[in-house]
Amino acid sequence: MQRDPQSARGAVTFGLLAPALALMSIVVLCALFVLRMSFGERNAELTSWTLQNYRELLDPYFIRVIFNTLLYAAGSAFITVVVAFPVALFLARTSSDFTRRSVLVCIMLPMLISLLVQSFGWMAILGPDGLVNRMLGAILGIERPLQLLFNGTGVMLGLIQTALPLAVLPMVSSLGQVSPQLEEAAGVLGASRWRVYAEIIVPLAWPGIAAGTMLVFGFNAGAFVVPLLLGGLKVTTVALAISDQMGTLLNWPLGSALSVVLIVIATTMQLAYRSLGRSRSSLS
Repeated sequence: MQRDPQSARGAVTFGLLAPALALMSIVVLCALFVLRMSFGERNAELTSWTLQNYRELLDPYFIRVIFNTLLYAAGSAFITVVVAFPVALFLARTSSDFTRRSVLVCIMLPMLISLLVQSFGWMAILGPDGLVNRMLGAILGIERPLQLLFNGTGVMLGLIQTALPLAVLPMVSSLGQVSPQLEEAAGVLGASRWRVYAEIIVPLAWPGIAAGTMLVFGFNAGAFVVPLLLGGLKVTTVALAISDQMGTLLNWPLGSALSVVLIVIATTMQLAYRSLGRSRSSLS
């Protein structure tokens, strides 16, 4: 009996996708388990139903924690994209393969180093006796060191540096599809360099810019190591609050409710990105 080629291809496709589907199924089951615990009571997570955990999130402390998380995630995403855009444009425009590979290796190198090691490196750089304060003291004669560690400044710098590759790579892909001839034609017609960027390069590279922004926002919204080490006890994000509730206080339902909030934030960002992409596609 001859086997249908289409069914054979379908079986091969399913076999190739099976590991990814299994992993996604585990992730979905874990998310559903966390969602169920968020409606339970302490020490009776799976046998009770209550909305008390979500009511507790209306406390000013948790509202401030959620606001701080959104602020750091959005602020770091914006700054990271601004910093990454010139790097991505250079990678897309340079004609030297050696230069492109060298810069790309430098960009990707932090992805191979543990966030713990990178955070300790920032602590050595930003500390009272660190590299930055020593340089400022030698150049400007500042005797009292600047407080760059265990505050929002240190957390923001750490988030930007660790998420930079996530912004560069999508923008390189989009900018690589923008023909340099469009820039040359606009320049011949009298457009200034800034106008070329604003009206040609940025709109055409917008899919990569938006994707990089979404990736950095989602990555930094759930960041744990960087806020923990560089923020000390003065910066609290949702991830740190989840760790406190589930680890130190053993309040799994409240920690699960915070986890649901974090999932909602990430999902809302993705939906906004997709709706924005559809609206721009319809306009074009």
